[in-house]
Formats: sequence, C-alpha cells, structure tokens
Amino acid sequence: MALIEIEGVSKTYPPTRRGGEPVHAVDDVTLHVEAGEIVGVVGYSGAGKSTLVRLVNALEPATSGTIRVDGTDVTTLSERQLQGVRRGIGMIFQQFNLFHSRTVYGNVAYPLAVAGVPQAERHARIERLLDFVGLSEKAHQHPEQLSGGQKQRVAIARALATDPAILLADEATSALDPETTADVVALLRRVNAELGVTILVITHEMEVVKSLADRVVVMERGRVVEAGSTFDVFAQPSHPATQRFVRTLVDDVPDARAVAHLRERHDGRLITVSFRDESVSQSRVFAELVRRDVEFELVFGGIEDVQGRAFGHLTLELRGEDAAVEDAVRRIGELVTVTDVPEAEARVAVAGSTGEVA
Repeated sequence: MALIEIEGVSKTYPPTRRGGEPVHAVDDVTLHVEAGEIVGVVGYSGAGKSTLVRLVNALEPATSGTIRVDGTDVTTLSERQLQGVRRGIGMIFQQFNLFHSRTVYGNVAYPLAVAGVPQAERHARIERLLDFVGLSEKAHQHPEQLSGGQKQRVAIARALATDPAILLADEATSALDPETTADVVALLRRVNAELGVTILVITHEMEVVKSLADRVVVMERGRVVEAGSTFDVFAQPSHPATQRFVRTLVDDVPDARAVAHLRERHDGRLITVSFRDESVSQSRVFAELVRRDVEFELVFGGIEDVQGRAFGHLTLELRGEDAAVEDAVRRIGELVTVTDVPEAEARVAVAGSTGEVA
C-alpha cells in the first residue's frame, strides 16, 4: 500500500524580478512511497528535492497535482485540517532546529504538549524515545552541550514523539562528519525496522542513499530523471546526473585520459570486468585467469557494496600466451560483462559464449 502518493505535482514560484521567468522548482513529479519503505531522493542543489519534501507535509502548497498521505489528499485541506495530518509526519533537518532554551527532555516533550498528550503518558514516551536514540543520560542537558550527532538524535526522538507513520529527513546528515553520519544512518535503519516508520530521505550524499534506501529517485531541474531499486540505479545508472553521483562512490570505466595514462605504463592486454550480479564473485573471475596461467594486475576501478550486493568495474592488465589470454577473456565473458580497453576512442565489448563483437 502506498503511504505517500505524489501524482503529477508541480510547484512554480513567481519571477524573482520584473520581466523574469517563473521558477519551476518541481515539475510534473509522480512518486509513490510504499508503507515500510525507505526511499532516497537525490539531486544537486536546485534539483527541487527539498521543495518536494515540503509539499508532502504541505508546508508549501502545490501549484498543481495531487498529494495523498495515507489516503488523504493534503492539497485540498485547510490549515486547521492539516494539523492533524502533520502529527502523523515527523521531520528532521540539516540544522537540527532544536529549541536552545529547552533541555533534551523539553525538546522531545514539546510536540507531545502541543498534541495534548497527558503528563504521565508524555513522560513514559519521552523516556522510551531517549533510550531508543541512546540519550537517556543527556535528558537534562541543553543543545549547546551536545555534539552534532547527539543533536540529530534529539531531533529524531522529537520527530518520533507523536508516533508518526512517516519520517521526512531533509539533508539530515549534511552537517555531520562521516563517522557520525554512519551512526545516524544506522539509527534511521532501526527506526524503520523496529518501529515500522516509512522514511523519505532527501540528500545529495550517495553514501547515505547506498547505506539506507530501498529505492532511489534522482531529480534534476525539478523533474524525476531516474528511479529504481538502489542496487539497480547504482549498478547501471542511465541518466548523466545519476552517473555523476555514482562516480563519487566508485571509479567507472577509464575515460580517454585514464586510458592514455594506463597505456603508458602497461603493455599487456587491458580489459574492464563489470560486476552487476552478486552471484559471480571476483575470486571466481580471477580463478579463471589463474587456471590458464594468465598473470593479471588490477590497474583501475573498484567494487562497491550496496546493502550486501556488489557492483563495480575492475580494469585488469593480462599477460600470458595469446591463446591462453583469449580463452580466459572468452570464459570470463560468459560470467560477467567484459570490455576491451581501447587503443583509441572506440570500445570493443566481448560478448559471452557467442563470440560476437559489439
């Protein structure tokens, strides 16, 4: 069941100056988020991803289209009616947005007080949430006494205070160092797995998406340009924007400049082996080379793990008898995709057992 249904949604702002053009922040976006999913929305600055998340909880009205949250079309509701819907949507931000005049306990208590939760129930819920995020001993400290990661944990506890079905995370790890980011990502995975909260993550950090999201949606200039399972999008990105993101995590096949550099240092046969299926391991490919007395050296590329599934490209230099090298390449091509590194611009793809050349 789709918990968030975004259908043909656009958000247009008026021109910023006289005679200027309207700004299409979100342009005809359709996106469904199933209950229990973690979906990552990625894009560079100005892609429209943060505007999209504000449309989901109606912090901004959509210009056109419909947005249903748990079956309710939020685009038709009054501000008073939206208050009830928003209690079912938690939200965390890059800058934490904590009340500095309140303690950790007071920050988590605030949405419960607004919702009119009785004092006894409020106290029990706050204690449970602070224990869940690992901050029970910090309950009476103020935000300025906390690290960035601890502040974000408080923000997560506060967002969960009203038992929301949905958590919106807008660049929630962008202000954190890599180690702290990993801790927050692990906590969000627990929120999803143990509390059953559906999470929509807005980020430009592909490491976060790789570690957290079940599916990924890529936006550029207000539009969705690619979407799919996280593994499929990472392993075989089709849109240039997605390809740029994926290259921040793992080396792609060598470009013309890299090829020229490799040719200066290696005079053996150069091939690129592409892994997109976790059933074929690197060791199995290497064993085929060893079995044929073909020496090999890794000269470019890398393998990335996406939630237990591996993908990536390894460029190898092969040395040995011509017939043995050719036989090894043919056999490897039956297992995975193999590409000869070009002498010039063109690339020659070695097909599997058919022996065809693409």
